[in-house]
Amino acid sequence: MNILVIEDEKKTADTICSGLTESGYKADAAYDGVQGLEMGMSGKYQLIISDIIMPGINGMELCERLRKHNPDLLILMLTALDSKDDVVKGLDAGADDYLTKPFDFRELLARIRSLSKRIENRQKSTVLLFADVRMDTETKTVTRQGKNINLTAKEFELLEYFMRSPGKVISRNELSENIWNIDFATGTNFVEVYINYLRNKIDKPFDKKLIHNVHGKGYVLREEN
Repeated sequence: MNILVIEDEKKTADTICSGLTESGYKADAAYDGVQGLEMGMSGKYQLIISDIIMPGINGMELCERLRKHNPDLLILMLTALDSKDDVVKGLDAGADDYLTKPFDFRELLARIRSLSKRIENRQKSTVLLFADVRMDTETKTVTRQGKNINLTAKEFELLEYFMRSPGKVISRNELSENIWNIDFATGTNFVEVYINYLRNKIDKPFDKKLIHNVHGKGYVLREEN
């Protein structure tokens, strides 16, 4: 799981990230609300851990904007405010859970494990959402901005693979092994061919592109800034 820690106290943010990394997670830090909003909207992270009182954009507003941008994003609020009113405001802003400072790091890990179960359940879901794309893996239908998009079986499988890992850079080798069950051969370009097929249907008719090249590494599904 990729986690973003948004905390204006740099030492605290770095300590949390270090602990998360040692616990097997991938963690990055943002040191104010503006940077946190930009990074949080990248599509790279499945969980946001955010303080409330921060310069630039406070945690409440940050939570609301991230939730509106990505309804499936998990958000855990860290707060030194322990009144019930503040907790309710945080949850109303869209937070999935909260933790009052100071906290035991083991409790933070327990909250993360609990929240991660939601991701596992979503991955089993037959309906996948990213940006303005909706995929139903049961009915084999895809729409973007409400418009039906007809995909071949392989194009559908390729898009599903991207939509189950938004923000992740996926190599040609990974795609060939998981979509076609063969090792990628550098002398062939079948992966690029199918990526182009998919782009012509998913991206080309629309203003914002979702499938991007990452030079020398592969491809990534993300929204343009």
